[in-house]
Amino acid sequence: MSDAEADSDRARVAVRAAAEGAAIAADSFRTDLAVENKGTKTDVVTQVDRDAQAAVIETIRNARPDDPIVGEEDDALKEVPESGPAWIVDPIDGTNNYVGGIRAFGTAVAAVDDGEPVGAATVCPALSDTYRVGPAGAFRNDEALSVSDCDDPEAATVCPTFWWDFDRRDQYDAACREVVHRFGDMRRFGCAQFELALVASGALEGALTNLRANPWDTVAGVQLIRQAGGVVTDLEGERWRHDSTGLVASNGAIHDDLLAAAREIDG
Repeated sequence: MSDAEADSDRARVAVRAAAEGAAIAADSFRTDLAVENKGTKTDVVTQVDRDAQAAVIETIRNARPDDPIVGEEDDALKEVPESGPAWIVDPIDGTNNYVGGIRAFGTAVAAVDDGEPVGAATVCPALSDTYRVGPAGAFRNDEALSVSDCDDPEAATVCPTFWWDFDRRDQYDAACREVVHRFGDMRRFGCAQFELALVASGALEGALTNLRANPWDTVAGVQLIRQAGGVVTDLEGERWRHDSTGLVASNGAIHDDLLAAAREIDG
């Protein structure tokens, strides 16, 4: 099997695995859920998260039994290996939305090789949308994705993404301030993978944070944006990696403005 064929195969496995996890999440959506706190009042988890991750991992293991798996819940790895193939799993991204009955949540699965994504999928079952990316490009369901062509910051819509905890609310405040003063409008959906997918689809012109985000919250969406023609960098303007500090994702046309806004978050 050639490298291209192997990447295509892993991209298909990512779609299947994400669909399996999303189906479990969908079955319990808007039901009576037992909710636990993992560390803070806003960091919640349910048994459905664990069950969805187990289903994702089983699907991956059936196809690639020896590959390491990085995942948000339980005893999965928490760091992406620097070499070789690996998988990155978020069983329910947007768990707070899920618990609250808000449809913006999804199961995200990314396949990486030497830390670089080669295929990924984010399945949002309550929205009936599957975002997928592989060697053939980026798609929402069967529609090819392309970032927005908007090049006017005052017409752009931008999302301050990820979560600034209570000890960093000055940065949360600064991020929102920078967005509303520099750009046409602001959106925030509480599900990072969905927000990144919206940049890839052209619904948003950009998303930004100064934080180092978890790989399960980012890698699938970053690859969607790149394959859809967008740009994703760190705060220095260098190509974003899974271990970068800050994430600045845009359609490319407003990237310099977005980068300037992100650099102001820390004051």
